[in-house]
Order: sequence, then C-alpha cells, then structure tokens
Amino acid sequence: MSTLILSDLHLGSIVRSDLLRLPEPREVLLQAVADADRVVLLGDVLELRHGPVREAMEIARPFMSDLGAACRGKEIIIVAGNHDHALVEPWLAARGLDSDPGPLGLEQLLEPADVSPAMQRLASWAAPARVRVAYPGLWVRPDVYATHGHYLDCHLTVPTLERLSVAAMSRVLGKPAGTFSCADDYEALGSPVYAWRDAVARDARTGDALNGIATVSAWNALNGGSRPSRRSLTARLKRSALVAGFPLAVAALNRAGIGPLSANISPVELRRAGLRAMGEVAARLELGDCHVVFGHTHRPGPLPGDERWEWFGRSGAKLVNTGSWTYSAIFLTARTGESPYWPGCSVLVPESGDPQVLRMLQDFTHEQLAPGLRTREHALT
Repeated sequence: MSTLILSDLHLGSIVRSDLLRLPEPREVLLQAVADADRVVLLGDVLELRHGPVREAMEIARPFMSDLGAACRGKEIIIVAGNHDHALVEPWLAARGLDSDPGPLGLEQLLEPADVSPAMQRLASWAAPARVRVAYPGLWVRPDVYATHGHYLDCHLTVPTLERLSVAAMSRVLGKPAGTFSCADDYEALGSPVYAWRDAVARDARTGDALNGIATVSAWNALNGGSRPSRRSLTARLKRSALVAGFPLAVAALNRAGIGPLSANISPVELRRAGLRAMGEVAARLELGDCHVVFGHTHRPGPLPGDERWEWFGRSGAKLVNTGSWTYSAIFLTARTGESPYWPGCSVLVPESGDPQVLRMLQDFTHEQLAPGLRTREHALT
C-alpha cells in the first residue's frame, strides 16, 4: 500500500496564504492522490489560530469534498497538529474522564464521530472516502512513523512564540522537557497552551501577536527584510533597535530558565534546530531507527544538496519532512521554486523502500501563488 502524506495546509488563513483554497494547486495535488492507495493529512489541516472554527471550516469544505471524491474507495487519515488541536481536544478531554485511561501511546486510530463534531463534519464532506483520525501519529508501515511534529517545540533552541509558551508552561508545571519519555509528557505541556489560544480565537479573529504575523514580521526585520534604501528612517531605526536588542533578550530568557535558546535564526540554523529537536522527540519516544515523517517546520527534506547527517536523530531515526501548502514570502527567494521553503510538497511512502519527497508546485510562479499578487490580478479581471 502506498501512502501520500501532506501537512500544514492551514486552510482558513486570514492572510490567504493557504494554497489549497485555489483550484489550480488543488488540481495538481488531486492528480497525485489518484496514484496513491491512502492519504494522510498530517496536522494543521485547518488554521484555527486566526479566528473561529466556522470560518476555517467554510474554507476547507471545497478541498475536503474534492479530496473525498478523488479518494473514492480509499482511506483518508487526519492527524491534528498544534494549529488545529481543537479538532482532537474534545476526545482528549473525554479520555481524561476515564477512571484509568492508560498511556496515550504513539497511535490511536479513531472514528471521527468519537473525536469531535468538527472532525465528523470534515469526514462527512470527504465522503465517499473513508475517514479515520490518528493521534498523536500513526504507523504508516512497521518502519515508518508519521506525526505532525509539534512536540519538537519543547526542545527547540529558536525563540519562537510556541517555544516560549511551552517553556513557560514547563516552569509552571515543574516538568522540564529533559525528563520527557512519552506522548503524555508532551501533551501535558502543549495542550494547555493550545487550548488557551483556541479559546481566544473561538468567537473572533485574533491579533497579530497570537496569529503569528507579528513573529513573521520580526523575523523578516532580523534577517534584513526589504532593502534599506526602500525603508523610511523610522523603519530603519526600529530594525536597528530590534537587531541590537534581540541577543540581549535571548540572553535574558536563558538566565530566566526559559532556554536553552539561541539568537541565531539564520535559515541554516532554523533547519538544523528543527531537525535536532525532532530527533530528540524521536529518541524520547523510542522510535529507534525508523523513518519519522513530520511537518510543522514547513521545510521539506531531505532535499538534494542537504547534508544527510542533519536528517538523522540522535537515536538513529531517519527524519523526513513534508513541507507545507502555504505561501510564506519571508522564506522565499525571487526565483520561482528556488527556496527549499517553496510550497506544495508531500511525502510518498511506497509499499517498500524509502519515503520520497515530492515537490508538486515547482513550476508555479509567485504571481500564481502570492496572496497579494493574486488579489491584484482578480481586481483587474
């Protein structure tokens, strides 16, 4: 059985970066689906940090309907991530009511109706395909484990908002990530953080600080952003202050026990930090030397030219990342398809052999994918 795995669709993004709301990228994906025996949506299918669930669901409905039609007679498995954790939270809460729920384990295969009303609705839209839910991941093959990858935030050295949030929760609960040994440990730290953000977004759209736009803007400034000649004096002064203050802020967080964190947020270090953190998760969950397919970081791989040693966890796990289906200009270069963060990727797990990274939108242009350019085109037609 071959399995096509895609992650980080973020359907419902308020900045319209989610590409599968567009018919052209969706058609490319559906053609690939036809050649696979099974499809896995590996988390962050919906963007529930930006606003109410109903808004994201409305955006997701056409895609789920098309996917279900393309998967007639096949199975779709949905895994929740950190941005759509609300899809699985009702099941986790009900599980907590059991007198002896037992350990969470690496794989629970569930019927959508037993997980949440939202998950059941997604499954109904995907008919006639059969839909099941897996959490926190699933064994695609005896030697291939797939999970969204949000557990890696507990070990990340990059000071993202997610990393700082789980670190603060770690201090509150007295549960250092260095002691983790099972999925329950990661859930105890992450679930309260996700639940709070989901509650904030339940009835209204969130501000930039919570939906990630402010973080992206800060990273853009720290990495140079637009050319200095095109920025106002005020913007240049703000960037200079941010660049000067960032290492001091990171040092202060480390002294406060929030770290270890690094002030290096170069593209190379972002990749390596994510891989080190996922390798740590694989070791602590005792995944051994199997293939571990994950998303979350939006950087697919391994790609040609990558250092292969970076894609091995410390316990021997062979890491494979799905990339994303979102257009994020901050990580892209001017040349079409050049950046490793170019969207439209998935991982094909064949019946035997190594998982393969597929880059499906390499021939698409910025003009076809960029939200601002798409909006301008529509205004002119």
